[in-house]
Amino acid sequence: MQATVEIESGQRFAFGANWLRFLETVDGERIAMAQQDITQMLQVDDLSGLRFLDVGCGSGLSSLAAVRLGATVHSFDYDPSSVGCTQELKRRFEPDNTAWQIEQGSVLDRDYLESLGKYDIVYSWGVLHHTGAMWQAIENAMIPVADHGKFFISIYNDQGWKSRVWRQIKKAYCHSPELAKPLLALAIGGATELLGFGRHLFSPIEFVRRRLQYRKLRGMSYWHDVIDWIGGYPFEVASSEEITEFCAGSGLVLDNHKSVGTSSGCNVFVFRRNSHTQFSGIGQR
Repeated sequence: MQATVEIESGQRFAFGANWLRFLETVDGERIAMAQQDITQMLQVDDLSGLRFLDVGCGSGLSSLAAVRLGATVHSFDYDPSSVGCTQELKRRFEPDNTAWQIEQGSVLDRDYLESLGKYDIVYSWGVLHHTGAMWQAIENAMIPVADHGKFFISIYNDQGWKSRVWRQIKKAYCHSPELAKPLLALAIGGATELLGFGRHLFSPIEFVRRRLQYRKLRGMSYWHDVIDWIGGYPFEVASSEEITEFCAGSGLVLDNHKSVGTSSGCNVFVFRRNSHTQFSGIGQR
């Protein structure tokens, strides 16, 4: 597959391989945390009777959370290993659930997105900025959003020169020999942690507490997220204002927003499509 070719040539990080290692940590608590994150941002108690599209399903944890919340779920990912991760989670936790479909697909394939029909919730957490064509990916991902449907995405925050430096680090990591990658991750991750600790010199307990409670952030694993951050290439960024303006150009209204301010990480958005607003592509950059 094309994704495998891109990974082997250093053009793309092996997201799926990282998530395969993450599967060992998935338990009831992580699933509950992922459910909580979805319901809080959507400002609902559950997803009963709703159709949920997971664009770039990664580990499959968010898809599983949506299933547990009562949704009919369609999951897809460009990386075949991520598809395998999601299939494995389904096998472990929801083996007989026919309301959860999983397949390989690309958000950059407009015809594919148009073939999927309409969904009450189109969800893509930390994915669209890793496609190599972020604005096209965002535009395509809007296509399946139904009237009154929600568009739930997260996009890396634009930090100016810092983001440009990180892009070069990620590119270098992906082009490094396999044996060197763990050492690079330890070196870069360690340096980043030291800088983070330095910023919390007057509140070290808070710094340690955040690390110990990291799984409460969407049920994620700190070390696997570190690897994802260091190696996550392609890598694009945008400000909250740019994302909001772009989506407004296609008739989407902002319902909820979580900003990281000037920090690294993802700004999170929940948009809503007004009734009878047709996708026009006028958000193009």
